[in-house]
Amino acid sequence: MKRNWLKFIPLIYLFFGIVWIGLTDYWIYVLKQNDHYVISEYISLLKGWLFILITTLLLYLMLKKHAALKELEQKEQELSTLINNMPDFVCFKDGEGRWLQTNEYGLALYDLEKVDYKGKTDVELGAYSPHFLEAFEYCMKTDEQTWKEGKISRAEESFCLADGERKTFDVIKVPLFHADGRRKALVTIGRDISSLKKTEQLLVTKEKLSVVGELSAGIAHEIKNPLTSIKGFIQLIQRSGNANKKHVEMVLSEIDRINDIVSELLVLSKPQTKELTLIPILEVLQYVINLVENEAINHNISFSIENLGSETMVRGDKNNLKQVFINLIKNAMEAMPNGGTITISGLADTGDGRRSIQVKDDGIGISSSNMSSIGNPFFTSKDKGMGLGLTITKKIIEEHQGEIRFESKEGNGTTVTIDLPTQ
Repeated sequence: MKRNWLKFIPLIYLFFGIVWIGLTDYWIYVLKQNDHYVISEYISLLKGWLFILITTLLLYLMLKKHAALKELEQKEQELSTLINNMPDFVCFKDGEGRWLQTNEYGLALYDLEKVDYKGKTDVELGAYSPHFLEAFEYCMKTDEQTWKEGKISRAEESFCLADGERKTFDVIKVPLFHADGRRKALVTIGRDISSLKKTEQLLVTKEKLSVVGELSAGIAHEIKNPLTSIKGFIQLIQRSGNANKKHVEMVLSEIDRINDIVSELLVLSKPQTKELTLIPILEVLQYVINLVENEAINHNISFSIENLGSETMVRGDKNNLKQVFINLIKNAMEAMPNGGTITISGLADTGDGRRSIQVKDDGIGISSSNMSSIGNPFFTSKDKGMGLGLTITKKIIEEHQGEIRFESKEGNGTTVTIDLPTQ
């Protein structure tokens, strides 16, 4: 209410000034008994009017400035209240890295509540709070990096408190510059995400346990089937009292199947130490084609090799790459029950020191619903199969610092592209 009255003061002053001059003019007129004024009296009245107008204007400007300062002070107070009540670390620094203002949370975080921090750099404040000296030094490095990049930066920073608790902050730094490019100020905002990181770690652990459970269920399912067959045949042999050759062969076949499952799981268990050397990829492909040639002929499947010569070299392990192409070519053959052509092509270098090789078939393709599951352990769309072939293939390619991609549309075949290093 007081501030509302202040703005009327110039008007009140002007009103009384006009009344005063009017009365003065009237009394002079009366005393002169209606005589005409002399020029000096006109000038005197004009000076009075000018004095009133000028002082009114000055009073108005003074009150306006006073009101602006009050409003600025109020906004500064509101901003300070807002910053101090934020649950985040907020700090303003000048272009030289000296602290201008920080909030109460930041002072409490670094044990600086009783320190006159304004005008001091991070290292100077480290002398007052030695436990955080390393954190302050790191902060200066990231500040300098932000200044050099000249744009907003965002990163995670972690350090331990005096009581041993580890804190992680999501830190945003905003550099401000003068019009001529000189450093003006740096605003740092750090949000405590320690609880979030702990939650993420718990979720990762939970996901790992979920994967272990899924993998265990898959292993149990895959091994249970051949064990059930083995048990049945052994019971038949026990009842009959003699070993039927066919039954024995079936038992041995199922035992081999269990051995294959375990062997493939061992490949997945951990990275294998290999020496990667430059090898001619055409030699690997010809070996695999010779291996499956009889089966391909029986199913009316032919092979076409394009843009791959004896000089085409890739860096890798020959036996592992044989396994990769055996898996891919067998998958392609199984996808073409009515026959067709499997085309193996060499593409131009990717530009990052890798060579691309494509394996394309004319098969039934992969449905869009299954594309996202390709390569997952124990996922298969086949009636017979363990669902580990592509999982192992992907793992081998990753260990070769390569990449594998699948493109397919149901009814239009599948194209698998492998990028392998050439040096």
